[in-house]
Amino acid sequence: MTTPLDRSTTWPYEDGEPGAFTYARFASPTVAEAERALGALDGGEALLFASGAAASTAVVLALLSPGQTVALAEGAYYGTGVILEELARWGVRHVEFDQTGAPPDGADLVWIEAPSNPFLTMPDFDAAAAHPARVVCDSTAATPLHVKPLEHGCDIVVHSATKFLAGHDDALVGAVTCRDPQTAAQLREFRSRTGPVCAPDVAWLLLRGLQTLEVRLARQTSSAQILAARLRDHPTVTIVRYPGFGGLVSFDVMDADAARRVETGTRLIANMTSLGGVTSRIEARARWEGGRVPPGLLRLSVGLESPHELWADLEQALDRLPGT
Repeated sequence: MTTPLDRSTTWPYEDGEPGAFTYARFASPTVAEAERALGALDGGEALLFASGAAASTAVVLALLSPGQTVALAEGAYYGTGVILEELARWGVRHVEFDQTGAPPDGADLVWIEAPSNPFLTMPDFDAAAAHPARVVCDSTAATPLHVKPLEHGCDIVVHSATKFLAGHDDALVGAVTCRDPQTAAQLREFRSRTGPVCAPDVAWLLLRGLQTLEVRLARQTSSAQILAARLRDHPTVTIVRYPGFGGLVSFDVMDADAARRVETGTRLIANMTSLGGVTSRIEARARWEGGRVPPGLLRLSVGLESPHELWADLEQALDRLPGT
């Protein structure tokens, strides 16, 4: 059954009192159903936001105060660091730490990523959970099908649901799933007051994506495993990063010029940003992240195309590099 798309912005009171839905900035039927479906996957109470960045910003602003500190995993999605640098003007500090070990003392919020993007390291969940601060885990690249952070002691899960969860490059949406209802209520109140709520059309597209998530991710994982193995054997590839699951792979070639040649030399694989869609894409991440990544690092998001055709496309691009 397809969930009805309700675009209403207001609903009548019931016997003179507000009902479950009154104004779309607070809650709406299609958004509520998408939140229920994602919450069931994550094992908590989910809330949708207008984007992954809006979701991350809401977590920090709703839960922290000026003078408090976020311990952020090194090599995590660069956009999270950008957000925290922006929020420094409001007095929120952040420090980076190696998420394969324990977070630093004195942090008021621990932010890990499973796996990190684009380095694809996994956090030490036990060490993070042992920290007295609340723990946020960005699980965008894993999805709840591969990693359920709330089962590993985390308090909050963040997703850029634009990526694998929605999965078709047509829905900009973020999500936060909370372990306890009190935190969810705090975030819901913040969202209602400040307005970064997901639109019903986008929530409907997310519901569509969740229906096919399992079959899409199985195909993407199978193909990524094949490609990662073949990339490791290619003479122009110096390092391959892949956690063993999911559709995201990163690998290094010699330098920035070689990375540019590869990303512009593929024919089937699109040279574009983002990840998690049905179309495979590749890009040199130094264009966005500068010196925090190696100049030859390429991020490959594997779509639903034939893995053999994808490898043939990668191989012909790699084979044209100097020295091969």
